Amino acid sequence: MESKTKNKTQIAYEYILSRIENGLYGPGYRIVIDQIARELSLSSIPVREAIRQLEAEGWIQYKPYTGAIVSNINEKEYLETLSVLAVLEGYATALSSSNMKEGMIQQLTELNKKMEQALQEFDFERFSELNYEFHALIYKHCGNAYLEEQIKQIWQRMRRIRAYGFTFVPQRAKESIKEHEEIIRLLKEQAPRNEIEGFVRQHKLNTVEAFKNR
Repeated sequence: MESKTKNKTQIAYEYILSRIENGLYGPGYRIVIDQIARELSLSSIPVREAIRQLEAEGWIQYKPYTGAIVSNINEKEYLETLSVLAVLEGYATALSSSNMKEGMIQQLTELNKKMEQALQEFDFERFSELNYEFHALIYKHCGNAYLEEQIKQIWQRMRRIRAYGFTFVPQRAKESIKEHEEIIRLLKEQAPRNEIEGFVRQHKLNTVEAFKNR
């Protein structure tokens, strides 16, 4: 019985999330539980569970006298989120450095080349996806499950913010690819951890600065 409820919750979750991501439910849009339940031929329980999950991930917030609405995004939140990611990802990359095998270094090189190609084709959405893959491949070898989970949650918040389409800074993308090449070199040569941590942290903070100065 529990797995069936989970499946129904997942259906409701994906249904609502897809509408937020494609802009049908924009910032401030009121989520009407009964209406979604009718559209999906579900009871209100899995829809409520889905909304709770989306609220935990930052996609939805509750407002007094209004109920569940799609979260509004502001630049301050984006910059704060990215700044925290800079610290955590710098540390995670440093931890991962001793666990990076030759095959992983090759994968990172290939992902970075694909990012360059996506940029040349002006496929900024693909560029962002590949950027996530690049960093995720590194930090999943950090050996600290809690740290990894925190970074994943922050990337979820970043995905939500990006869905509203104001965060991509094209001129920064080219610099980012070069910085990835340096990260690959540092990992390949097993540079000191503090050097790796500092560079990766600055890599993210450079995006903060580029966004402020866009």
